[in-house]
Amino acid sequence: MKLLLTSGGLENQSIIKALSDLVQKPFSELKVAFIPTAANLEPDDKQWVIKDLVKLQELKFLSIDIVDVSALPKEIWLERLKEVDIILVEGGNTYHLMYWFYHSGLSEELKELLKTKIYVGISAGTIVVTPSIINADFEKQPAQDINETIYDEGLSLINFMIEPHINSPYFPESNFDELEKRSKEYKYPIYGLDDNSAIKVDGDKIEIISEGVWKKFN
Repeated sequence: MKLLLTSGGLENQSIIKALSDLVQKPFSELKVAFIPTAANLEPDDKQWVIKDLVKLQELKFLSIDIVDVSALPKEIWLERLKEVDIILVEGGNTYHLMYWFYHSGLSEELKELLKTKIYVGISAGTIVVTPSIINADFEKQPAQDINETIYDEGLSLINFMIEPHINSPYFPESNFDELEKRSKEYKYPIYGLDDNSAIKVDGDKIEIISEGVWKKFN
């Protein structure tokens, strides 16, 4: 299984190279499915979503499909995910995304898909592959407001947690001091990543990719 778990996306050349190392092909030969589902519950400005799509365009991928698993029947989105080389899951509300992973059936299909495809996570798209998403607790309320089932468990594709957006002005609760305090309550090790950092998973090999700051707790 090959995963590139980012905080802010393909933010720098080190992270882009890590993706290139995983795919072992020119980007111009590869198809990407962009799953925007987590962003659906986020209000206001969506320039951060546009930024991530523009970055894929700048990297000259062969094709970029937008596949919202909350808006399409399973028989449609599953066939489209089978057609691509990279599944990129955008950020947004982690609990909303987790609900749709389970509700759509993507959680049941993902391990089989990832036998032949690369998973790229951004923010919420990164958190959901971990064993627990409780570090995104502040995102619960919007999902509860629309009566979605709340799942605290992630997909457990890896055996550690990830906290994105360390030191970001948009996420004041995400910094090393606060994470160290909260980490004492977690059952799993947790990596704090700033937006210039990522974790590359290639089978059993785990590598930190960073042009910024990161730290592991527990």
